[in-house]
Amino acid sequence: MRVTFLGTGGAVPTTERGPSALLVNREGERLLFDCGEGTQRQMMRFGTGFTVSHLFVTHLHGDHVLGIPGLVQTWDFNDREEPLVVHAPPGSKRHLRNLVESGGYRPGFPINIHEVKPGNVALSGGDYEVRTFETNHRNVRSMGYALVEDDRRGRFDREKAEALGVPVGPAFGRLHEGESVELEDGTVVRPEQVVGESRPGRRLVYTGDTRPVDATVEVAAEPDLLVHDATFADDRADRARGTGHSTGREAAEIASRAGARRLALTHISSRYAGDASPIEREAQAAFDGEAFVPDDGQKFEVPYPDADGE
Repeated sequence: MRVTFLGTGGAVPTTERGPSALLVNREGERLLFDCGEGTQRQMMRFGTGFTVSHLFVTHLHGDHVLGIPGLVQTWDFNDREEPLVVHAPPGSKRHLRNLVESGGYRPGFPINIHEVKPGNVALSGGDYEVRTFETNHRNVRSMGYALVEDDRRGRFDREKAEALGVPVGPAFGRLHEGESVELEDGTVVRPEQVVGESRPGRRLVYTGDTRPVDATVEVAAEPDLLVHDATFADDRADRARGTGHSTGREAAEIASRAGARRLALTHISSRYAGDASPIEREAQAAFDGEAFVPDDGQKFEVPYPDADGE
């Protein structure tokens, strides 16, 4: 699972940071979270590929959605035929439809806008799901998303299987798939004899703009990567409260409560255009895991919890 930080800045873009956009490439499927102004160019610039199947919108503020019309029209110019599903908070459909069709434009491929309430599943992807949770941003209905993979099969113990007399070959695979195997002497070897406990999949949580909220902690226990609003350093905590954002320290406290392994601090205010290190330092001081402020274009491989890379 590769995360590309397409836009890590706040509402006012800078030469270093564009508005919010995060692209997740999971086993070849591309999922886009928010689509700030200029997202299509960032996708080209950072080589993420253009084939996005689902777009997840956290809220309707311009720095999270104004990239949608340009991206849709670019897809249309490239003869896209595949539908795009846009997931968004309740009450968003009419506004997003108007945005897509601004100036009387009508895309030549289907765009399905799926309003989903916080606390539900926006997308069931077979072996993963994208869950929604309510966030707290000013003057708008907002929510975050958690990509949670299913548990994986346990490790197959080849030595134990051979010791039990299982012949090398297809029987190994059948056992690993959960099927019992009968040997030539009539002995039955069961999967639980040679396959270990199931192992957790990866978990990614993306908050969008928000104050610290309990729902972020509750949506996915021990996320492998938490991408959290950290618009200001602590000396601007009053400003963060007034605008519905978080500080780096506040994001770190949420990460600690959630048991997150890594914390990416995003939506960095233009106030820190030259140096976001105060936000990063304060988060690192309040969090035992890895905390960092990503740059636009930075890629991050989300490892499995047991770090075996399988």
